[in-house]
Amino acid sequence: MTAARRLGGWTVCVLLLLPVYAPSRLAAQSDSVRAVALRVAQTRPDSGRAMMRRLLASLSPQDSLYPGALFTAGMLAPDAGLIATNLQRVVVEYGRSVWADSALVALAKLYFAQGDLAATSQAAERLRRDYPDSPLKPRADFTGARAYFDMKDDVHGCALIREALDGAGADVEFRNQVSFYAPRCAAIPGVPAAGTPATTGDSQAKPATPATTYAVQVLAVKSASQVDEMLTRLKVMGFDARVVRDTSGLFKVRVGRYATHDEAAQVQRRLKTRLGGQPFVVEEP
Repeated sequence: MTAARRLGGWTVCVLLLLPVYAPSRLAAQSDSVRAVALRVAQTRPDSGRAMMRRLLASLSPQDSLYPGALFTAGMLAPDAGLIATNLQRVVVEYGRSVWADSALVALAKLYFAQGDLAATSQAAERLRRDYPDSPLKPRADFTGARAYFDMKDDVHGCALIREALDGAGADVEFRNQVSFYAPRCAAIPGVPAAGTPATTGDSQAKPATPATTYAVQVLAVKSASQVDEMLTRLKVMGFDARVVRDTSGLFKVRVGRYATHDEAAQVQRRLKTRLGGQPFVVEEP
């Protein structure tokens, strides 16, 4: 099997022809190129970076696709300095793009890994202030909380832990990560310790009712290759995506597990802005 077939032959051809593509045709392929670049970078980082350099060189900075390409180039950069530079450009120069909140979350994690606690908390607070409806806010809250705790500021840290818990939804792994820090907030008003049951007037435990959750479906196809590409795109955007297959035999790509229909509807609107198409809210048991 050739390398072109392993990577998706038509998309690799797009990469090779980037310099001669007309702008409108280039725009139509850019999302697929970004997805392929990320997949290639998992095993061949230099090739993935080269793809993004060629894409950026072919796009105008005024193109609506440019900030997404810049974000991807940042995530593939070989060192922390270049990562930060590209992500900061997304936030500063393209603050109204759909990539700005993703860049802020990535910056917060980068700063925390570098031990720059002040910059970490600033990035998290900026996302909370400028993008309060972002589905990535719980992730920023969690990273910001860890920075505050390391700075011995439990009041601000616990406030973010509370927000992160409220926004964790049905993501069990993430909720467990956040809950690990909750016991230190037991003395802070409004933040219950992990595993502490809510107080009720009835001392007798009541049987739990299975909770209904909501997700956003973005794709339903028979082709596994289409599913793989969509999952990659959603991962780059910071969404928690998964595949569901039912008796119809279709691969259904869905995002998130949300406690309320309103939460899912917010994500549905955001996905429609980024991906186009007709994503819709579905109810799951």
